[in-house]
Amino acid sequence: MHSVFIFNANICSDMVSIITAAYNCAPYIQQTIRSVQSQTYENWEMIIVDDSSTDDTLEFVKAEAEKDNRIKYLVNERNLGAAKSRNRGIEMARGKYLTFLDGDDLWLPGFISTSLIYMKRHDYSFVFSSYRRKDEELNPLYEDFIVPARVNYNSLLKTCPISCLTAFIDIERTGKFFMPDIPKRQDYGLWLSILKKIGNAYGIQEPLAVYRIRKNSLSRNKYKAMLYVWKVYRDVEKINIFYSSYLMVNYVINGMIKYAR
Repeated sequence: MHSVFIFNANICSDMVSIITAAYNCAPYIQQTIRSVQSQTYENWEMIIVDDSSTDDTLEFVKAEAEKDNRIKYLVNERNLGAAKSRNRGIEMARGKYLTFLDGDDLWLPGFISTSLIYMKRHDYSFVFSSYRRKDEELNPLYEDFIVPARVNYNSLLKTCPISCLTAFIDIERTGKFFMPDIPKRQDYGLWLSILKKIGNAYGIQEPLAVYRIRKNSLSRNKYKAMLYVWKVYRDVEKINIFYSSYLMVNYVINGMIKYAR
């Protein structure tokens, strides 16, 4: 069971900016938007960046934006990749809080309110939550991924329990950070940059989202995932080859554990 909070406007009325990178996700984008519209906290803006989709993704987004003025969209004239697309959304964001939801993933109704309550109760500036892992048809694929209570920069180098769909950041306190321009794992690079500044991010053990693992996703290709993590170590974080090798061994072991359940 997931918690649903009816959020009191006196507790918080600040806007939450939701950045959605969308590329050829026509079969899923409406479900993603509905999961945002079903949130118990209603003061949000959803900035959808269509990365030059070749299917009907943009048509669905335009139709939803016409019916709900909280939904905004940008269109890349050519395919720019997830990093540049999300960074365009970050630049446009007007909210006090920033979060991400890709065009094929889902939030449970209490995601925003629970994240806000947890953040404000403990005076945190970065929280993230556990999530359910399902296949393209939303059938259970792995056990729910339960996140640790706290991570810092050094622990995040060895394994990344922060999913892009559950990160929740008070950018009024942290400032705006942008994703490194690398093909994959750009969200990982972003979390590392933020934690260098603020120290810790704090986990909510309750699953508050649904991660849809598609057949061609990076989560299903562990070898490619390793290459992109290595790129973060060497090209983004500028870590020497010896320490990078040590970190990679830890990352691989932790990854095997993560997807063994």
